[in-house]
Amino acid sequence: MFSLFKNQTKLVDLIPENYIDIHSHILPGIDDGSENYDQTLFLIENMKEMGFKQCIPTPHTLPHTWDNTRESITICHAETLSKLPETLKKMIPRVGTEYMIEGSFLERMKNETLLTLKDNKVLIEMSYLNAPMDFKKIVFEIQMNGYTPILAHPERYSFYHQSMREYEKLKEIGCFFQLNLLSTVGYYGKNVASIADKLLKQNMIDFTGSDIHHKRHIEAFQNKVLISSTKQLVEAMKRNSIFGNEY
Repeated sequence: MFSLFKNQTKLVDLIPENYIDIHSHILPGIDDGSENYDQTLFLIENMKEMGFKQCIPTPHTLPHTWDNTRESITICHAETLSKLPETLKKMIPRVGTEYMIEGSFLERMKNETLLTLKDNKVLIEMSYLNAPMDFKKIVFEIQMNGYTPILAHPERYSFYHQSMREYEKLKEIGCFFQLNLLSTVGYYGKNVASIADKLLKQNMIDFTGSDIHHKRHIEAFQNKVLISSTKQLVEAMKRNSIFGNEY
């Protein structure tokens, strides 16, 4: 059973120098994250203050809920960049998206070039209720189309919590894992923190993301971590460096 040991380390203090964030919802008015430019400015300023060097905004792409397209996302990103102070423009050099794996995803991939984090690396997520029955097939199709799938916050899918073997199967079919940093402080509950710890200890986490949506997420970075695998967490954060833009 997961027990909260007395770790006095705050999450913000574990962020490595020049951290590159690959998952956030900080673009204004485009999904369930930032509602307007002022909120976006607040979030970016605070991310920089916490030690983030760059962040790749990844608004949701989910038909009938967040009907974002490659074009609408890139336009929003460009408009946001044009308003930011010069000191902050380098914080969001490019943009990606978080694709929900649902019925129309394969059709989308067939008809358009996916918006990736960098090169061929694409961020995907699934419903919190249950995994798609054909998820393995979809991952295979993603790979056959030349993309590398990165599964967002695997620790938050409770239907996998009873069997670490299910996570192993996802890794075996070529899924990379992106851990949400706030999972380590219990923001999504103790069970999620426990699974995050296990995945880190088994070296199954490839990358990390803030998944920042709003001010409460920023504030939660001041909380103490509940996990013991802090060394593995820092190493995973450092691996994000491959997504950075050099100036």
